[in-house]
Amino acid sequence: MRKAMQICALFLLAVLAACDQRRPAAGSGRKTIVATYSVLGSVAKELAGDEFEVRTLIPNGMDIHEWEPSARDIEALTRADLIVENGLELEGGLGKALDQARKAGVRFFTASDHVTVRVVGVGEGIPTGDPDQAPGARDPHLWTDPLAMKAVAGALAGDIRKHFGKDLSARNEELGKGLDALDAEIRQKVERLPVGRRKLVTGHESLGYFAQRYGFTLVGAVIPGLSTEGAGSAATMAHLKKLIREKDVKVIFTEVGTSPRTVEALARETQVRAVPLATHTLPGDGSYRSFERELAATILKELQ
Repeated sequence: MRKAMQICALFLLAVLAACDQRRPAAGSGRKTIVATYSVLGSVAKELAGDEFEVRTLIPNGMDIHEWEPSARDIEALTRADLIVENGLELEGGLGKALDQARKAGVRFFTASDHVTVRVVGVGEGIPTGDPDQAPGARDPHLWTDPLAMKAVAGALAGDIRKHFGKDLSARNEELGKGLDALDAEIRQKVERLPVGRRKLVTGHESLGYFAQRYGFTLVGAVIPGLSTEGAGSAATMAHLKKLIREKDVKVIFTEVGTSPRTVEALARETQVRAVPLATHTLPGDGSYRSFERELAATILKELQ
């Protein structure tokens, strides 16, 4: 029933969009940017917030992989002047709505087109037969690397200047300097943690860019894949337990979209700690830098 209602909503909004695609937000003379999720929206707002009406579609703290839009959300997409998406199939539940917006002629900026995309390495994680866990699968979780986000911001500034005539170079330079400083700060703190303790077990395979940037090893994940839409089998759980013991892992980081009951059972059976980690959720101030700083601080504190 829910799927049928969404299809009807998409059809209706396609008709409305054909008649009136570009009405500005009520009470605002500015053009509208819609970012798909909160962390990406935070960077877009810091870069372009004075010149555009910037809103985020997926509510902060919700599972990016599985969240599905309402009719009002679909309308916001079809009326946007620019949609800023992650790409690499991260926003799985938004797929049909994003396709509808493309057909309506909305301009898109895809963040993953402007970074060096990390791929799953040989021997990484837990073999499952799932294509998104096979060596060479492209990882969408680019926002855990501040220098990747710097590249995204720079490309977005260029895109906005080209298509909307707004010069955001000063704001982009300031944002870039802040992200360089953030990277240096995290790197300095990571260097105090012995290499042998830099081992990550997470809810799903979400920290690949962070691990690659700062020299951590990805041991495995409760949901062995690049999204939360799958589930671990008895065989993959047994394999993960074995890896946790062999690699002397001390902590399992649990995330939005991971079953707390499964994590608690795994932690109990392997005698390690289960610690919540905000890999997809902005902190109270809505700042990307605060998000990344808190992410790193939690990881480093628990692995000491």
